[in-house]
Amino acid sequence: MRISDNWKLRDFKVGEAKDLEVASPEYIDYFWMTTKVPGDVHSTLMEHGVIDNPFFGHNDQKCRWVEEKVWWYRTVFTHDEGVDPEAGERMELIFDGLDTFATVYLNGVELGSTDNMFIEHAFDVTRELKKGKNTLAVKFDPVHLYAESKKQYYWSGFSKKRIWTRKAQSHYGWDWGPRLVCAGIWKDVHLVKRTKAAIQDVFARTTMVDEEKAAIDVTLNIQAYDRKADYSAQVTLKNQEGQVVSEALLQVNQNEGVHTDGAIIAQGLSGEATLHVHDPILWWTHDLGEPYLYQLEVKLFTGDQAIDHFVQSFGIRTLELMLHDEEGEHAFTFKLNGIKLFAKGANWIPIDSFIASVPDERYTHLLTMSRDANMNMLRVWGGGIYERDIFYEECDRLGMLVWQDFMFACALYPDYNRNFMDNVRREVEQVVKRLRSCTCLALWCGNNENDWLYEALHASGEIAHPFYGEKIYHELMPVLMEELDPTRLFWPSSPYGGNDHNSREVGDTHNWQVWHGNIEPRVFGEPQLQDYSVEGLSFTNFKKDYTKFASEFGMHASSNRYTLARNIPAQAFYWGSEEMMYRNKDMHHKKGILLMEGYTGAPSDIEEYMNFSMLTQAEGLKYGIEHYRRNKPSTSGALFWQLNDCWPGTSWSVIDYYGLPKAAYHYSRKFFAPVLYTIDYDADQELLIWALNDRREVLQDEVTLMVWGLDGDLLCQRDYSIEVCGNDKRLLDVIPEQDLLKGMDPAKVVMVLRSKHGAAEDQFVYLRSHKEMEFQPTRVQVAVDEQEGLVRLKADGVARMVKLELDEAWLSLSDNFFDLLPGEEKVVRITHSAGKMIPWHTLSVSALNAKAEEIPTS
Repeated sequence: MRISDNWKLRDFKVGEAKDLEVASPEYIDYFWMTTKVPGDVHSTLMEHGVIDNPFFGHNDQKCRWVEEKVWWYRTVFTHDEGVDPEAGERMELIFDGLDTFATVYLNGVELGSTDNMFIEHAFDVTRELKKGKNTLAVKFDPVHLYAESKKQYYWSGFSKKRIWTRKAQSHYGWDWGPRLVCAGIWKDVHLVKRTKAAIQDVFARTTMVDEEKAAIDVTLNIQAYDRKADYSAQVTLKNQEGQVVSEALLQVNQNEGVHTDGAIIAQGLSGEATLHVHDPILWWTHDLGEPYLYQLEVKLFTGDQAIDHFVQSFGIRTLELMLHDEEGEHAFTFKLNGIKLFAKGANWIPIDSFIASVPDERYTHLLTMSRDANMNMLRVWGGGIYERDIFYEECDRLGMLVWQDFMFACALYPDYNRNFMDNVRREVEQVVKRLRSCTCLALWCGNNENDWLYEALHASGEIAHPFYGEKIYHELMPVLMEELDPTRLFWPSSPYGGNDHNSREVGDTHNWQVWHGNIEPRVFGEPQLQDYSVEGLSFTNFKKDYTKFASEFGMHASSNRYTLARNIPAQAFYWGSEEMMYRNKDMHHKKGILLMEGYTGAPSDIEEYMNFSMLTQAEGLKYGIEHYRRNKPSTSGALFWQLNDCWPGTSWSVIDYYGLPKAAYHYSRKFFAPVLYTIDYDADQELLIWALNDRREVLQDEVTLMVWGLDGDLLCQRDYSIEVCGNDKRLLDVIPEQDLLKGMDPAKVVMVLRSKHGAAEDQFVYLRSHKEMEFQPTRVQVAVDEQEGLVRLKADGVARMVKLELDEAWLSLSDNFFDLLPGEEKVVRITHSAGKMIPWHTLSVSALNAKAEEIPTS
């Protein structure tokens, strides 16, 4: 039974009310606010108009009082079954997620308190339930009551209180989002009948696979309330047509000791079975094959009575992380089903500041966008949450791998405190058991940047304390992971490895030379220095980076006009306004200006800021990622920072808060494509033309290199007939710049690599930075077919960064922010993710060298 109806909410001052009075069934809550569960306090207050939208202007400052209050949830639900349970039956009240310091009451009886947002909390309520109406109340204490008496003198980015609270660390604010410290019942609430025993978790993993057969080991753990009964389970694997391909009967009789969780006391029992599958269909990332999923079913029996049931999708695959290559050299390469994988993707932050209020459809949409941008891996960053089930289910379905951080980020954590460590242990155990059967899960990582930043800041003299938290990632987690999930590599931190945890020679790295200006390489004991200059921050520094795996790097770009205009007061919608600056939560705002100054020139108005920041981000990521990809197999991954936003701000994201892609998103579809034609060049140097093939199949194609004058004339053309083996690369040509240009000014030409057979999208390459280019004014002709949802565009000259804008959120455009060659037609399809009507009357089309035009509606 899901308890999701009739919830009410009210705030109290600390100490204002007596807990047992408010929890009592007799307490009068007629005039409380209605609220949603799952949900959160802030979303409820917004819905009822108590607070203004915290994302608009400076409104987040106006609702800081919310985190200072005590919040109570109450509901009344009906339980129709008899008061006295049958023999071997009991009732459990389960909260999938409580944020964070909560106390739960049923019919006035205090069931217990919680202190961890990330895990499930269960209570035995067999005797406390009544037939008929039952009153459930949950009190949330403000986090400062718990944290204010704790030591807070040691290093923690953005907030010192957060280190004591096992909740989303980014709730306290980050360099891409506001401080909005949420509270509430953020996941589902269930009342569940247990009959003699219940399935605790199922761990399924592929242990052997070849073309003819596969073996899947399945471990079942149960909680047995009736210790005298005998238990067995039927394990079944079905294909997508619903046919049984393998099944096994297992005895659940291995004694795992007594399981205790508050008043829940049971015998822990386990059993194992192996499923043998003939002619298995493997699960692949979508770029390498089909992400085929079987369905795993487990039925638990005592005698002939079925007492519990478990269902989960399951992909047959092998996955390993190579830390050394065949020659014994350092590597960081994922191998999927024996094939070396170049990991292409982004870092994923919480989907919203108010996570609980996000519908599943938004997850599906953003993850589908990731797949459509040719990403094959997402990193769940360690300052947010262990994501909702829908995230992992969709990654399984879409063929996306997941790098999973544990939720520790940019801080020292009190690993000397027994209570804190016990809390962390419960968290790790529960999270790993919940996620370890997910096909998409590729890696467990202990934290985000704690090892690297501690060593660097300690060497710089900014941290004088011991490495608090070290016991979590280097003692507790390794022991637990060896027991709970030996099928995956545990990586202590990101970045990690080498003589500097951000070493390019070992492990994974975060490249914050670009944007933050970090001076690298450095070694242990040296201070971490920054160079805040055009040259120090420039994205051309990516070319110096020969990392094994780049798991973080990126640069800011503006949100889209619609997103900014919707959240900035109209009178402040101009470049340089305080409201515009407030959209940027990074400390040193000049970094973005310096980065643009080096490529586009500094912006002079809001239009140039939106265009220049987007173009710089897009071209910068393209420059770095194509370099990393050309360096395969030595470099084996590029996960940029970041995919998404939690609010409508200026950040490193490539998709803004309203699901509208920035220029870099559309670029990513091209620079992450399995087949990539790319040019390695620097001004006045040779041009190296490469073909990269990440597919398993041999690539055969004909490629044309065209050199166009910006005035619209085709200057020269070269043709290549190519063949590239699967998962390989090939240097096609080396051309001195002067030989290709034949005296033409490099600031007046554009090069285009084109696949004759459509193996890759057109690759546009400019030989000088944007501010040096001498673009000619052009005109973009536009024709709209509203019924078909198509926009046809044609330019009379080279058009740079053609941009389509409409006043609507969650629009999907087949392409945007693209370049046009003279006379060639481009067709863009526009749809809405929720099927809403397209506001065609708001369509505007522009380019950097063409003025915006409003398109008349038909």
